[in-house]
Amino acid sequence: MSGIRISRRAQAVAPFYAMEFGKHAAALEAQGHHVVKLSIGEPDFGAPPTVLSAMREAMDGRPLPYTAALGLPALRQAIAGFYLDRHGVEVDPSRVVVTAGASAALVLATAVLVDQGDEVLIGDPSYPCNRQIAESFGARVTLVPTTAGTRFQLDAASVRSYWTERTRGIMVATPSNPTGTSVPAEELAAICELARERDAWRVVDEIYLNLSDHDDRGGPPRSALSSDPGAVVINSFSKYFGMTGWRLGWCVVPEPLVPAVERLAQNYFLCASAPAQYAALTCFTTESLAVCEARRVEFAQRRALVLDGLERIGLPVPVPPDGAFYVYFDVSRTGLTSWEFCERALQEAHVALTPGRDFGTHTAETHVRLSYAASADELREGLARLGKFTAALQ
Repeated sequence: MSGIRISRRAQAVAPFYAMEFGKHAAALEAQGHHVVKLSIGEPDFGAPPTVLSAMREAMDGRPLPYTAALGLPALRQAIAGFYLDRHGVEVDPSRVVVTAGASAALVLATAVLVDQGDEVLIGDPSYPCNRQIAESFGARVTLVPTTAGTRFQLDAASVRSYWTERTRGIMVATPSNPTGTSVPAEELAAICELARERDAWRVVDEIYLNLSDHDDRGGPPRSALSSDPGAVVINSFSKYFGMTGWRLGWCVVPEPLVPAVERLAQNYFLCASAPAQYAALTCFTTESLAVCEARRVEFAQRRALVLDGLERIGLPVPVPPDGAFYVYFDVSRTGLTSWEFCERALQEAHVALTPGRDFGTHTAETHVRLSYAASADELREGLARLGKFTAALQ
């Protein structure tokens, strides 16, 4: 339609290439091809059985009015209890905000913290939507290059090096999408302390935290809240609980931010899905948590399968993942850019992957993300196809 002007904000947002490759994969499938989809971070398990039963019960025809903007009190209490039981951190339920997925939590956190022109430090590579959301609220995002030596994560030294008088906050995702790697707990504490000393805010994305490897004594990973109770922490029901399409997440915010976040939530979203919230109450039962833990172990087995397969193919993984179900491998030996590799792997081998261009600039042309959220059988098939594809390149 003539006369309609698209905002500069919308024009500036880059495509999410993982979703774009997903569309291309769907088009090939529509033509009758079997595409091994290793491009999207979506667990193949789905929600635990008790959660599915609870959703069916919630959808029995009863009225489902809006919940409070911050979420069902019982669900906020259950999430707080999960932090205590799983991570040994006491969280007042009043600080828990239930959202329409972790994306909505990131929107609320950014809206309450960012003013026009504020500089925000984010590691490169990193999840693209985090910086896109920050820039939509007027932030000047500085992508801090990371290396295999720092596990493709921010460390205190790099944060200190890139800090300027305009820096107002940092965003850290641990474990990370696209690399699957975590920031060591002591290093994360040092990063947050550095920012706190400068009166800067800290947003820590922990949506893959509970998929992380346990320590040598079987202990679960530590939340950023254990060392920095003033951080804003983001989490989700999508990954550990396998509820991607349910669009349900949460954040834990410092007490002084709660009233402002509530006002924003009222105006932006009203509330998260009521039936999804009622069903999610059963996520924290002993039965559901046992299912999720068994799946975490299964992901570790899939990771081993993928790492072994990529090594045999000759596609190096500079830093093995220890948390999120992604492997970030180097394709520079093939003579192709990551984009070329992904395009040709999809067209010629019918394997969908995601190029590094999605995640920043530093490793954009040399690295590719593979998601091992698919089944073991699909992973074996995908690796076999990639092996033939790369052999043909030589």
